[in-house]
Amino acid sequence: MANQAQQSDEHFMRQAARLARFGLGNTAPNPSVGCVLVKNRQVIATGLTQRGGRPHAEAMALAEAGDAASGATAYVTLEPCAHKGKTPPCAQALIDAGVARVVYAIDDPDLRVDGRGAELLRVAGIKVESGILADEARQDQIGFLLSKTDKRPMVTLKLAVSANGFMRTPPGEDKWITGPLSRHMGHKLRAQHDAIITGSGTLREDDPSLDCRLPGLDDASPVPVVMGKSDIPAHSKLAQRVKKQTLVHYKSETPHAALQDLAARGMTRVLLECGPTLAAAFLQDDLVDELAMFTALHEVAMVGESDISLMQLDLTRFRQTGEATLEGDSYRHFCRERKN
Repeated sequence: MANQAQQSDEHFMRQAARLARFGLGNTAPNPSVGCVLVKNRQVIATGLTQRGGRPHAEAMALAEAGDAASGATAYVTLEPCAHKGKTPPCAQALIDAGVARVVYAIDDPDLRVDGRGAELLRVAGIKVESGILADEARQDQIGFLLSKTDKRPMVTLKLAVSANGFMRTPPGEDKWITGPLSRHMGHKLRAQHDAIITGSGTLREDDPSLDCRLPGLDDASPVPVVMGKSDIPAHSKLAQRVKKQTLVHYKSETPHAALQDLAARGMTRVLLECGPTLAAAFLQDDLVDELAMFTALHEVAMVGESDISLMQLDLTRFRQTGEATLEGDSYRHFCRERKN
């Protein structure tokens, strides 16, 4: 029976985790949380953190459930909050709704919570359990967690490489190394991050707009960030775009200093789309948490003697966590090995 109960808890927590992933890139500075309310082993309501970070997932699920929430079990991907901000504490909302049991994946390291949410629930007589699918939730929440523990956002390095490991094509050739489906997935990655960093060299050579151009996700574009001493060219796509949106330009800051400033601005998830030199700098400073690697089937010629290939980047601290085939290209996802 105990094993069956654990499997049931994992089943509903996995549903909550899927909900939470829908909000990645849209809820900063708050985490993207999923909540599932279950009664008599049936889902009666679901909720996820809304754009901008509120209402919280628990509030959304409780509003959907109404009086049916009484006696239910709440599955939440993060410890319910215990502090009053712009919205009431979620732990108190669960108590007021008459929820009988709360199961959550990981503790909230925010000093205003950090165990207080669970304690508030227990004092009210609610049965509380934690640690269900903790590793999975921790990886999903890594941006929020790092913003609290390390005062920096998480960083995803996106790499598009040829079959022989180069990240640029020779002058005069098509600048796209990978195919349309890979680029489509790259835009999805942009929508899942709060900011996108590139270097001034990439800006000068490729003239990227750094926005999300997927249908229906126009307003999900990350804040563009440029690192490098060169000014933003007035004729560039980015210069035109930032007439309507904030642009952050770091002319001399180190990768670590730039990330700390972005965290202070409330950003928790950063996508790094840049040339090999800036990518190597972030890797050298151990500031890359995930890799999204797109590899084409064809080879390209070396651009110059100073061109950095994939083989020259230190990826030994990463483990592969996913893969897919995208119309001939291969996609692999990696996470940095870290101690819990």
